[in-house]
Amino acid sequence: MEEDDIVIEENDALKSFLPNGFGKQEKETNIARQLEGSKRARPGKVPLESVGEVGHPGLENDEGGRDSQDDEDDEDDDEDSEEEDEYPVSHELVLKTHERPITSMTLDPSGSRLVTGSTDCTVKFHDFASMTPTTLRAFKSVDPTASKSAASSETHPINHVEFNPVSPSAILVVCAIPQAKLLSRDGEPIAESVKGDMYLRDMHNTKGHISEITTGTWHPTNRDVCVTAGTDSTLRLWDCGIRMIQKDVIVHKSRAAGSAGRTRMTAVAWGASPQGNSSSLVAAALDGSLVMWNGDGPYTRPSAEIRDAHLRDTWTGGLDISPDGRTVVTRGGDDTIKLWDTRKFKSPISTVSHPSTTSQYSTSSIKFSPTASSIITGSQEGSLHILNPATLKPELTTPVTANSPIISLLWHPKLNQILTGSANAETHVLYNPSLSSRGAMDIMSRAPKRRHIDDDPSLTTDQSSLALADPSNIITPSGHLATRQHGGTTTTKPPPATGLTASGRSRDPRRPHVPLTTPFAKTQPDARHVRDNIPLSSMRDEDPREALLKYAEKAEREPMFTNAWRKTQPKTIYAEVSDGEGEEEEGELVRSAARMKRKKKL
Repeated sequence: MEEDDIVIEENDALKSFLPNGFGKQEKETNIARQLEGSKRARPGKVPLESVGEVGHPGLENDEGGRDSQDDEDDEDDDEDSEEEDEYPVSHELVLKTHERPITSMTLDPSGSRLVTGSTDCTVKFHDFASMTPTTLRAFKSVDPTASKSAASSETHPINHVEFNPVSPSAILVVCAIPQAKLLSRDGEPIAESVKGDMYLRDMHNTKGHISEITTGTWHPTNRDVCVTAGTDSTLRLWDCGIRMIQKDVIVHKSRAAGSAGRTRMTAVAWGASPQGNSSSLVAAALDGSLVMWNGDGPYTRPSAEIRDAHLRDTWTGGLDISPDGRTVVTRGGDDTIKLWDTRKFKSPISTVSHPSTTSQYSTSSIKFSPTASSIITGSQEGSLHILNPATLKPELTTPVTANSPIISLLWHPKLNQILTGSANAETHVLYNPSLSSRGAMDIMSRAPKRRHIDDDPSLTTDQSSLALADPSNIITPSGHLATRQHGGTTTTKPPPATGLTASGRSRDPRRPHVPLTTPFAKTQPDARHVRDNIPLSSMRDEDPREALLKYAEKAEREPMFTNAWRKTQPKTIYAEVSDGEGEEEEGELVRSAARMKRKKKL
């Protein structure tokens, strides 16, 4: 038999067992499968794999009903797919990095870095270039109001964060304090505004806000100018070239009865005109007014004002200007959404009813799309509403977070992705693979990072649930936390910066150590050191009279001040008095004292 006639049968089992090659193997990522896994489930649709398993009435053993249901689902899917192809809402990516409601969010113009602020008093920094589908976390967390000089410093919620649209190297951060801050894109502090004098009545004479700042925004074209709105009835323009210096003050005089000319500024927006005209600065107040100024000044008088734009004493937290600068949309606390024309700033163009959440979340926002073809806002039920910019009627309503209000919104022009921040501390990034680019698409196109076995909570045990001593409470005599050894490596658990240890010692390293007093040692541990090294330190515990009497005999033998005439000093001679004479003299003294008392009485 010749070699050409030999036929070798293929063994699939052996082929799958043997390696395909040698050396480092490249990871192959199924991008289509990951994108399909991030696809949002349509409301009301029952997955086929759940039929008969979980139990849906009327679908378990009815083949005819199942076929009819499939036909209806196919028709609904076709309609939904047409709507979802128009808006980037078909897929989503969820970030869970905060602990409390997310009040504000911002993306840099390139769409690579996301910054979110929350009522947990922290600002989180996310980088889309470093995240994978299994590592959705923030790379840095900053508390803008924390002070290093004080051990127990106060922290305040974040009201607003915004990247500089012209120079994204600076971020405007507004907390619930009278001072605004500038942070770098890496979270480092750059500058801070000045707090004004609260005892001055005229707000033009103060160098800063005297009460809480509610919101702020950047100038659309000038990289060095930003504006902040406060509860002291003022808008303040800041020059951020080198440090935050107050450039101008706009005082809004309220005409509401009983307001004494002051109110709270609740929202502000600064829009540019593409025709080259001056920009527009629009602000809303708690007295229900809506005021517009010329963005380039002067700011002595507003160019237009609407006194009763919304109901008085309701918080208008949502305010935005369209990219063309012609329309303004507001979402008030009176459960209405209104559209205004900047050229005829007197009455609203359209008004619709929409439940408000500003009574609980004051920063509930409303935004224009990048092309001004739609308006997005959230609802109390956690749904995203995409409205028509002319009639304010909903074109698409899709649930995002069930039973959790949507507070902050953002539609990025370059990524074409919608970001929402909810009251359940979740950030949702909505996108469509056929319409969106970069951002969440880059994350879902990467290979998932391989998780370590210790990262799986189902395979680890929490020591706090065991009946063992907490190793973090073991304190060595030197005051340092005890180290634990695991397999030849020594690890030390970093101590928290607040509170007390089990022995009562402060965990803050900046606090001086106070030695403890035990029943066996009533004195301080450093008393011996003080007694041995500090001269005359023992005199603190001595009686001064006894200390002087110790030197009485020595002073008599060796006088220091009278030693010069010691030999020539005459001896003291006292008269010798008998016992009788002494008694007579004492009696005479007693009688003279009695006479003196009688004279005083008379």
